[in-house]
Amino acid sequence: MLSTGELAPSFALPGTDGETISEYRLASFTERGALVLLFYPFDYSPVCTQELCNFRDSEWLSFTDDLDVVGVSTDSVFAHRNIIRENDLLFPLLSDHDGTVSEQYGVLYDELEGHPRVSKRAVFVVDDRQTIRHAWVADDWLTDPDVGAVHEAVTGLNAVEM
Repeated sequence: MLSTGELAPSFALPGTDGETISEYRLASFTERGALVLLFYPFDYSPVCTQELCNFRDSEWLSFTDDLDVVGVSTDSVFAHRNIIRENDLLFPLLSDHDGTVSEQYGVLYDELEGHPRVSKRAVFVVDDRQTIRHAWVADDWLTDPDVGAVHEAVTGLNAVEM
């Protein structure tokens, strides 16, 4: 897995905001500020849905200027579109359909629950220079990330920039 201080690998992935399907690039997010990058295994597993909803419900994300949130899994953009709509998610979900980006970030299972090449549950906070400022990966795919730790990392970004 990539560590704090390393450069985040660039990506261009198909994704959706729940309405349109388009290409999303790391550089497009970091040109506007920082990025919380959520990798997760499956759209419709109860733990993953809860994780996405936990970030949706984190009010501090809505009130943090120059910060985007994006989810990445190996599921299709069509599954992503449905889960966004069903759960009123406020951020796009990207399809790393072949696991290449997850692999570049060091967060790819070769196999999980009979499915090949699945994203691990991980969180990266990437600053506007595309440097990783926070990195976390679950030891067990059923473990949720600590939203509070992500909040602290984002708050730390704002303190450094001032």
